[in-house]
This record gives sequence, structure tokens and C-alpha cells, in this order.
Amino acid sequence: MRLNLSLVDLSRRDLSGVSFGGANLCGANLHSTTLIGADLSGADLTGADLRNADLAGADLRGADLSGAYLYGADLTGAVLTGAVLIGTDLAATDLEGADLTDSVASGADLRKARFDGTDLRGADLRNADLRGTALSKADFTGAVLTGATLD
Repeated sequence: MRLNLSLVDLSRRDLSGVSFGGANLCGANLHSTTLIGADLSGADLTGADLRNADLAGADLRGADLSGAYLYGADLTGAVLTGAVLIGTDLAATDLEGADLTDSVASGADLRKARFDGTDLRGADLRNADLRGTALSKADFTGAVLTGATLD
């Protein structure tokens, strides 16, 4: 049975290390929530509010974050392999050292995000807005950047 937490308000809580793998968190309010090292693999976070959330080291493999709001979130060292980030607001997020291998972030807002040392191999960044991003030592091998906006 799948845990259903859609539309739940978990804002400003410390949920470090929680296991919500495969959970339904559609539209959930996780604004400013601490989710350090959390297992959110395969979770449905469509339209969730994760602004300023701390997701450092979180496992988001295969998670669906389409249309989610992650403005200012900390995703340092997070694993987003195969995650779906279509139309997601990732502006001003810190993705240093994160793994976005084979993720789909087409149409995502990535303005002023920090991608230092991020693994973006095979990522789909079509039509993404990458203006003002920090890209030092990011690996874009095989990434698709068709129509992406860069400085």
C-alpha cells in the first residue's frame, strides 16, 4: 500500500532521515522543512512546495517533482538519478555535488542555481532556463540542452 500524504502540511519540521519512498506527496507543503538524508525515492511530489527545504543528501531517485517549487532549496549531494523535474522551479537552489544522471528537467527554471560538481550526464534540459547558474566542474556529457537559455 502506498503512503498518501497529498496536500499534507509538513512545513518547518525536522524530518531528517524519514523514509517516504514511493509516497504520494502531491501538492504537499514542505516549505522550509528539513529532509536531510531522507528517502523520497520514487515519491510523487508533483506540485509540492519545497521552497527553502533542506534536502542535502536526500534520495530522490525516480521521484516525480514536476511543477514543484524548490526555490532556494538545498540539494547538495542529493541523488536525483532518473528524477522528473519538468517545469520545476529550481531557481536559486544549491545542487552542488548532486547526481542528476538521466533526469528530465525540460522547461525547468534553474536561474541562479549552483551546479558546481553536479553530475548531469544524460540529463534532459531542453528549454530549461540556466541563466546565471554556477556550472564549475559540472559534467554535462550526453546532456540535451536544445532550446535552453544560457548567459
